[in-house]
Amino acid sequence: MSRAAVFLDRDGVLNIEAGYIRTVDDLHLIPGVAQAVRQLNDRGLFCCLVSNQSGPARGYYPASHVDALHERLCHLLQDEAGARLDALYYCPYLSRLEGGTDPQYTRYSTWRKPNTGMFVAAAWEHDLDISQSYMVGDKATDIDMAHNAGCVGILVQTGFGEQVLSGDYQHETQPDYIAKDLADAAQWILEQNHAT
Repeated sequence: MSRAAVFLDRDGVLNIEAGYIRTVDDLHLIPGVAQAVRQLNDRGLFCCLVSNQSGPARGYYPASHVDALHERLCHLLQDEAGARLDALYYCPYLSRLEGGTDPQYTRYSTWRKPNTGMFVAAAWEHDLDISQSYMVGDKATDIDMAHNAGCVGILVQTGFGEQVLSGDYQHETQPDYIAKDLADAAQWILEQNHAT
């Protein structure tokens, strides 16, 4: 039977928003995040990272650097609260029009948010029910992605969340829930969801 997932954006949701993180040690968790992910783990919800990471397409660093950042992220979650991400997906691609320069990664991709390619891949590979799932992000494109796929979109006020709500970043969006941070979002999800 397909199960519900909690899809999580990375920057501004799990780790402190710091632009393009060029040094692995500069990735730091937002306080309370590891405990929130652990709560979701303990309730049997599939926790899945879905993140736009255009650094490789922009020529800032190789895809192996993104993998190293994700290794540190998983290590910090485990260290702090015994928390885990069940799967990680990211989109290194960017069209030339949007600023892509590295020919290996410069192209349009259905994986780039607000497109739903990462959801589709995760659902296919892990037998997930998108219609019963949640997307937690700090950008309007995260909420757009959720609604494009027919799942619940939660906007956190960490990262760019406050700026999205005030109309100073990206565009207006209608999240299904506005959370202070991931801990608040996790609490709300657990109240909605009766996973065991």
